[in-house]
Amino acid sequence: MKQPIVYGIPNCDSVRKARAWLETQQIDYQFVDFKNAPPSVATINSWLASVGAAQLVNRRSTTYRQLEEADKKVLDEGDTASLLATHPTLIKRPVLDWKGQISVGFTAIDYADHFSH
Repeated sequence: MKQPIVYGIPNCDSVRKARAWLETQQIDYQFVDFKNAPPSVATINSWLASVGAAQLVNRRSTTYRQLEEADKKVLDEGDTASLLATHPTLIKRPVLDWKGQISVGFTAIDYADHFSH
C-alpha cells in the first residue's frame, strides 16, 4: 500500500503534531519539506480542486501579512497555484495526501478518522 505523504515545514507546530501522531500510531509516511521541495503548480492545482482556496491558503501566516496588496489580490482572483508555489509557506499545514484524499491542517480526531478506513 502507498504511504501517506505529509507536506509542510519541520518547525510548524501543526506539522510536528501530525508527524508525532502518525509515529505514535506506527503509520509509516513520507514527509516533504516545502522549503526543500516546494510543491509544483500542478500539485497545488490538484489540492485547490480538492479542498478549495479557502481551506488551503493560510491567511493568518506571517508570509500572508508580508505580501504586497497585488499578490493578495492574485490569491483571490488570479493564479493562486503559481503564487502558492512561489510562497509555499502560504499553504496551510500540514497537507496530507493519502489514498487520493487531501486534507489540510491537523486534529487527532480527523487523522484517526482518515486512517480508520
